[in-house]
Amino acid sequence: MRIVFDVSPLSHERTGVNNYIRGSLAGLAGAAAGRHELVAFAPTSPAGARTIPEALAGIDVELRLRRLPFAHGWRTAWSKLGRPPAERFLGRFDVLHFQQWMTPPQRAGLRSTMLHDLVPLRFPEWTTPRTRSMHRAQYEAAARCDVVFVNSAYTGRDAVERLAIAPERIRVAHPGVDPVYTHEGPRAELERPYLLTVATLEPRKNLGTLVDAYRLLGGDGLALAVVGGAGWGEQPRLDVPGVIRLGRVSDEELARLYRGAACVVYPSRFEGFGMPIVEAMACGVPVVASAHPSMDEASGDVAERAEPESPEGFVAAIRQALLRRQELVPRGLEHARRFSWRAVGETFLQAWEERL
Repeated sequence: MRIVFDVSPLSHERTGVNNYIRGSLAGLAGAAAGRHELVAFAPTSPAGARTIPEALAGIDVELRLRRLPFAHGWRTAWSKLGRPPAERFLGRFDVLHFQQWMTPPQRAGLRSTMLHDLVPLRFPEWTTPRTRSMHRAQYEAAARCDVVFVNSAYTGRDAVERLAIAPERIRVAHPGVDPVYTHEGPRAELERPYLLTVATLEPRKNLGTLVDAYRLLGGDGLALAVVGGAGWGEQPRLDVPGVIRLGRVSDEELARLYRGAACVVYPSRFEGFGMPIVEAMACGVPVVASAHPSMDEASGDVAERAEPESPEGFVAAIRQALLRRQELVPRGLEHARRFSWRAVGETFLQAWEERL
């Protein structure tokens, strides 16, 4: 097979979705080696033409970038006009796999996409107008795809119920855990023992409830470290004694922070999967996660759970996780071993081979 894989979002800063794109492409490159031709493709700005190769460093894949001064507008127009076909830029291919930024037209071959969640459809108040518009176009295109990958069975059920996608066209490909996230390695040391949370500062991530829970804890001798970039919408109040805002950090630094934490807390109201839950377990730390069922697959039967809007529930779950640390850490390590990017690549290939 000749597979064309859209990597356009990698022209922007790293997010959970971008981590999935890079990880799944790495897994696919390993699984396809010697059997299939793999081409990474993106219409991108001059800045993206620099950042995308950096993001794909170390992955054995042919990279084709179409440099455009106004990449976003061009992608939108290309998707809406439905011409020219992708074959004009890429030649013949057997599979075209696109992300949420554009829905490229094509003449032939399998049409494939990836749905990470249906948040813009289910909870539009948690998203921006631009995000809603972009995902609405992808949802409409997904309904006509030959294969639709989802990062959890929960998202798959959502796609069947809300997008009317036939179940036989959906394939679950849980995220993998990058090799940097391991329990072996240096641990971060902050001014005192700390709880850690990892999230962009936006309403869905529910950090305000976690801060309220931290106040109820009275510190308990712990700081609360917050990793993640600025998002949008109403921002949580982090100017609380004991709360340490760290912003965005490298993967290596995040792994050190995971390993050094007394407990990782993930209070999100809704996720497609919840990658930080499994990353933290892979680094050998107990996890408290929101009890919303969208995080059941990431949490397994290992994470302590709390109702998303209950600060008191998070206090109780955090204390329980700290008490059960010796039990939860080895169970978390075992759970995290189930998730690999190579398995994602094999899932992609198997689905495409079956459809062809």
